Amino acid sequence: MMRSSSVSVCGLVLLVLVVVLTASSSSEAAISCSDVVKDLRPCVSYLSGGSGKPPPACCSGAKSLASAASTTADRKTACNCIKSSAKSLTIKSQLAQSLPSNCGISIPFSISPDTDCSKIS
Repeated sequence: MMRSSSVSVCGLVLLVLVVVLTASSSSEAAISCSDVVKDLRPCVSYLSGGSGKPPPACCSGAKSLASAASTTADRKTACNCIKSSAKSLTIKSQLAQSLPSNCGISIPFSISPDTDCSKIS
């Protein structure tokens, strides 16, 4: 059970890291949990049991979330939403780790289930 939870968190932490692509700051989040869920919903079945390349709708959603989460507050909100949602999902960590490169998104840092959302800038 603990391994499943760690894999879920790792996979979804990867997706939140997509959000950290832009670097600006603000004190109020304009993005909501419903925005995050809407953008990443097309990735769930792929990350849970897919193989190969993610579906175009998944990559489109991940790119959309990365664009929408343009402030520090937005990125922290997205991180917390994803970590909360991770509790109910089982994700294949290898698919999650390869999602950014498979979708043409670059993430210049390590992926970890231990991401502290409060430290995202």
